[in-house]
Amino acid sequence: MFSRRTPASLAPNRLSLLLAERKAAGAPVIDLTVSNPTGVGLDYPREEILAALRDARSLSYEPTARGLLEAREAIAEWHAGQGAPALPDSLILAGSTSEAYGWLFKLLCEPGDEVLAPRPSYPLFECLADLDAVRMVQYALVEEFAWGIDLAELESRVRPNTRAIILVNPNNPTGTYVKRDIWLKLQEFAAYRGLAIVSDEVFFDYAWGPDPRRVSSLQGPHLALTFTLSGLSKIAGLPQMKLGWIHVAGPEPLKREALDRLEWIADSYLPVSAPIQHAAARWLELTPRIQHSIRLRTGENLDSLQQAVGLESGCRVRTPEGGWCAMLEVPRIHSDEEWALMLLENHSIWMQPGYFYDFQREGFLVASLLPEPESFRTALDRLSVIFGPH
Repeated sequence: MFSRRTPASLAPNRLSLLLAERKAAGAPVIDLTVSNPTGVGLDYPREEILAALRDARSLSYEPTARGLLEAREAIAEWHAGQGAPALPDSLILAGSTSEAYGWLFKLLCEPGDEVLAPRPSYPLFECLADLDAVRMVQYALVEEFAWGIDLAELESRVRPNTRAIILVNPNNPTGTYVKRDIWLKLQEFAAYRGLAIVSDEVFFDYAWGPDPRRVSSLQGPHLALTFTLSGLSKIAGLPQMKLGWIHVAGPEPLKREALDRLEWIADSYLPVSAPIQHAAARWLELTPRIQHSIRLRTGENLDSLQQAVGLESGCRVRTPEGGWCAMLEVPRIHSDEEWALMLLENHSIWMQPGYFYDFQREGFLVASLLPEPESFRTALDRLSVIFGPH
């Protein structure tokens, strides 16, 4: 009766079952998987955020398929202020980046067509592709190249029905950015083969330091049809204010047609509410303050993690270039799942095993850097007992 686009089984995995059991028993758990910045005690300008929703224009329904011009202008201005020029007329607003992926799959793919996505990466792409009857094919980010892209390996994944290459910049969870040299080669690679590039840059603003090699897909050149995704969820730390966007660039005829077709798709959904669009400009003005709070928190926790996991420790921190998480490389005496189960059952620490992200090998745990520092340090004390000097 049910579509194969939904999972054959919805049964929870072993980790989810154990977590549910511990919560049901009232056992305290330190959650090092948290990705919601609004639930970890950060300093938000709450009154200003709420005040932006009190716009009388929201009482009128004035649907605009691409999104209100005022909101698109504010988004373009924000990106320009970060050194990545964007054009209001090249933006399409969506309810989230997840919805934006669905629109792009509809735009670019027939049922059964393929898109290429990085491995390791956040475990969402396959689900989103399945929902649009698109096949996800993974290409490896090479650990020896600092989790960079190997064009020869990428070439081996391209087939006649391949339609697009997905990038995550910076990648989640490795935290690595696309560099200018590989960006130029990727543009040539995609243009020659008639492929689109989809660059997910939701974490782009959260770099751990300057790097002149780093590039945003907004900066060009755009030899291939290029879609850049972002949204308020990460940029402004406001995942509850559902607003994402697609910026379209590329050769002019292709770009115009892509925008027209995306506008047609967006007009079928009209998902973004008027209050959110009218508030977007004000929230983007508040974004530097919100990002400062997030940077302080993640920076403090990363410093604590690096101090706790020293050279003599049984594990090591793979320091990211950007983002909200860090990877711990752990001894391969257990599988990633076994490590995560033991940490949860014996030490009340909930961490994500590397296999959630499809790492090429065992030996990784992923920790969010968002938790409250006191809880984070408590978890590190427990980890130090497990992975201390031997």
